Amino acid sequence: MKIRKLGKTDLNLPSLAFGASSLGQEFRSVSLDEVFESIRVARDLGLTLIDTSPFYGRGMSEVLLGIALRDVPRSDYLMCSKLGRFDINHFDFSAKRVAESIDVSLHRLGCEYLDIALCHDIEFVPLNQIIEETIPALRKIQQAGKVRYIGISGYPQKIFHTIASATEIDCVMSYNQYTLQNTSFADQTIPMLKEKGIGIMNAGPFSARLLTNATLPPWFRDPMPVQLAAKEAAKLCQSRGSDIAKLALQFSLMNEDISTTVAGSANPANIRKWVEWANEPIDHDLLRDVLAVLAPVHNIGHQEGLPENNF
Repeated sequence: MKIRKLGKTDLNLPSLAFGASSLGQEFRSVSLDEVFESIRVARDLGLTLIDTSPFYGRGMSEVLLGIALRDVPRSDYLMCSKLGRFDINHFDFSAKRVAESIDVSLHRLGCEYLDIALCHDIEFVPLNQIIEETIPALRKIQQAGKVRYIGISGYPQKIFHTIASATEIDCVMSYNQYTLQNTSFADQTIPMLKEKGIGIMNAGPFSARLLTNATLPPWFRDPMPVQLAAKEAAKLCQSRGSDIAKLALQFSLMNEDISTTVAGSANPANIRKWVEWANEPIDHDLLRDVLAVLAPVHNIGHQEGLPENNF
């Protein structure tokens, strides 16, 4: 796995990271055998950064990771978890809850520290609270040695600009906005992050299954024209003897400005397949033709969170 430095930090991340949302049954029911084998395969194949959150499975993802990693030396992996989002509509970014959340995550994960702690989906709350209360609280936790680096995550690109212009953070994670269909992260935000030396992480190269042959989850929100164009692109890939998921993953990994791309699965076969794809050259002719199919819906997404936190 290619290794890339995260901004100004001393973290060197694998270009492909293991996303543990699936361990919390966010997409389907999973067995314990699948969970533990997925974590083992990911580590064996070099996906040494693990990304999770208290929100994933409402604690289940962190608990299962803690069990699976119990006998693994802490130096063998990097752990990123989040705080602030605890259920579909339950957000709490208060200083008191931040401190509690970090301690609970460390207990579940069996860790003495997190390598990265991210404020999770901050677009759902007034950003002044993140700037004035949440980030200062996280800095205190960082000084106590419980967290190495701090940042934010979310969907609208506006949140990254607002926070980065008002306070100092070490890194960000954007999801579903550096894909074959949507490159808003690169178009609107990555240049600013590079200028400030803020670490750049991407999640969701498959855009919640949009860029795969799997059925979309019931909560998928991008409009129907996007869904129809993606189906056409998938058919084109299939007609060329390829898989749109392969092209989607390779496309996201190509961007050298992005330190890591997080992809999640509780299926060990998927993880093995992703690593194979990551090490194969991309089909540039197919990429050109797929991007042409997706051009009419390029950068079309949806509003997430408070209206004022969206462009």
